[in-house]
Amino acid sequence: MNAADAIAFAALMIGLVSVLGVLADVYKRRLAFKERKLELAAKDSAEQAAHFAAQAQRLEQRVRVLERIATDREGQDAAALAGQIEDLRAAPAN
Repeated sequence: MNAADAIAFAALMIGLVSVLGVLADVYKRRLAFKERKLELAAKDSAEQAAHFAAQAQRLEQRVRVLERIATDREGQDAAALAGQIEDLRAAPAN
């Protein structure tokens, strides 16, 4: 191997190492982007789950009121029962 071959080989190796370094950086950025995307998706899912849990709790409360209205009819007249039902209709379900 003469001096020209050694210089060409060194230049090739330096170029190869540089390309591999750039590709490694691109891959790291891609992984960071995917990680951030997953974090945002998890946050959205958590917010949606909290919203659904709150909505389910409100609906359970409304069902409890309806059950109480249906079972506690003793001593109540129809006007009072209708008033309770109208109060439920006026309250927002969500």
